[in-house]
Amino acid sequence: MVTVSPDVRTHPIDRAYLRLEEAHPGARWDTGGIAYLSGRPPSLADFRAYVGMHLPKLPMLTHRLERTARPPVWRPDESFTLERHVHEVVAAGPDAPQSTLETALSAPLPRDAPWGLWLVHGEAPDEYAVCYRFEHVCQDGIAAALAFRTLLGTGESALRPLPGPRGHGENLRRTVRALGCAAKYAFDVLPRPGRRPSSAFVPSGRRRLLRARVPVERLRGIGTARGVSANDVHLTALAGALGRWSEEAGVPLRRVSALLPMDARRHDEEQTWGNRTFAVPVRLPLTGTSPSRRLELVAAATSAVKRRPRRQAIHDLVRYMPAWPTAWYMRQITSPNVTGIMTTSVPLADGGALGTTNVTGAALLPLLLPGHLCGVGLAFFGDWAEVSFTVDHALPHGERLPGLWTDAVEELERDLGPAA
Repeated sequence: MVTVSPDVRTHPIDRAYLRLEEAHPGARWDTGGIAYLSGRPPSLADFRAYVGMHLPKLPMLTHRLERTARPPVWRPDESFTLERHVHEVVAAGPDAPQSTLETALSAPLPRDAPWGLWLVHGEAPDEYAVCYRFEHVCQDGIAAALAFRTLLGTGESALRPLPGPRGHGENLRRTVRALGCAAKYAFDVLPRPGRRPSSAFVPSGRRRLLRARVPVERLRGIGTARGVSANDVHLTALAGALGRWSEEAGVPLRRVSALLPMDARRHDEEQTWGNRTFAVPVRLPLTGTSPSRRLELVAAATSAVKRRPRRQAIHDLVRYMPAWPTAWYMRQITSPNVTGIMTTSVPLADGGALGTTNVTGAALLPLLLPGHLCGVGLAFFGDWAEVSFTVDHALPHGERLPGLWTDAVEELERDLGPAA
């Protein structure tokens, strides 16, 4: 049983998200994920009992955000009930306006229940899904992955490097690096000529989730051949997919920068209230280069944040940055004038189960920021890498994005030839 103090102070990043919600009250600020399972689904009562058995390992889920406090705080929810958070969606017949999964994805989250779990029945009696959704101010992707592993996976902690030695000289160097890092990222998000969002469509306010999957060894094999990560391969395929989509949809994209959340938790910090990620912009090369050259450009853009000194500087920024600069930076980095998509990559688990039924796959529900083309998430589960696109219904040719991403992965394999 994890014990916590009665009130847990919100992080400046959480307060920045709250300000963004206030500035865009009509936007959807929930995110989450889906697990697909094979076998007969449990009853709703048994599912609630199962979730309740695991809640002591996830104490944040029994707390609520006291928004009116200054600053807002997390407090134990004295009125907490599983009935308010754990639901069931059953197929309504072939003539229903939407599928059971779409119903779970679009169901509103009450203000006093910032997260929810849906037991989603499939069309076949031996398949079902579990949909987990939450307001982004409550969790980031890393904390959500922990919830997945605790409820359906193996429960293992994420691996993070141990901190380096501390001393007077090292503290001074880290302070200088953190200030330099802050200055760099502040400069990156300043308004500049030519930074205007694409007028690709007028949002309808209705979103949909689109998915594609490839064996994870395909991404790792391409990355190993060029000494880069599987996520670099994913971002390169995403750049190729967006370039092709731009041509097919007739929507010119002069430039697209992706917003990448970087995990900034300490090595001994797993369960946290709210967010502990720092948003980094990465320019995606859309056209005019070969797939292998795009991979080189993406790897060069992401290599800086992978180095230990830069990651340590980001950790220090997240830990010590005051509220006002944090809110300013979040407002700038999420603006469509600076970034066009939000993309995240989360390793979930090697396997998972709920009772006697096994998890066969998992997908993310990425956050679609106001004014962005789409939200993109890559989930690693077992032997599969599944990419998800959250798009507005009005985005032209939006349904083509998963297939274009898969095609771009194949183009990378062909372009690299025997090396891959």
